Amino acid sequence: MSRLNYQTARFLTSAPTLAQCPPDAGAEVAFAGRSNAGKSSAINALTQQKALARTSKTPGRTQLINFFSLVGGESQRLVDLPGYGYAKVPEKVKLEWQRHLADYLRNRQSLRGLVLVMDVRHPLSEFDEMMLGWADEQDMAVHILLTKADKLKSGAAKSELQKVRSRLREWEDLVSVQLFSSLKREGVDAAQAKLDEWLVDG
Repeated sequence: MSRLNYQTARFLTSAPTLAQCPPDAGAEVAFAGRSNAGKSSAINALTQQKALARTSKTPGRTQLINFFSLVGGESQRLVDLPGYGYAKVPEKVKLEWQRHLADYLRNRQSLRGLVLVMDVRHPLSEFDEMMLGWADEQDMAVHILLTKADKLKSGAAKSELQKVRSRLREWEDLVSVQLFSSLKREGVDAAQAKLDEWLVDG
């Protein structure tokens, strides 16, 4: 049973840059992933809310850093980082996003961990590798959700999980990986336990 009630998550604010983020105090966990990896759906599944994070048929709609506070306070937060990849935006805008993402990951003191969301059928994209590189640079713990696990048969999904684990063996002290399905609510308890670890004990 999760020690934090993620259903109490409420939208706090959106920020285009690190300077406009809420005060850097308390503890927060950030969610990152390619635009079509199912990041918003994962946040909604973890908080048992249908529309806390905006899901869209047009990938790449999250262009701001979105903050959600838990339990009516502001000391524990979930953060939805801009999606990256398929968004139909100019290269200049993408580079700007990258700069703000890097800035946030390198300089945010209250950040306790990064949840990296990947489609189980297309894991470890160039963007994912870039995020892992930044996390490694900062000695930041990363928990990978291999989403859309319901799209594969159980054996195939477990095989992908093992492949990702073996590819990330050099980072096993910092990186943990699990299967996740927002649709079937598979892996929600395990993911919440990891969030607890960071937000309560971190």
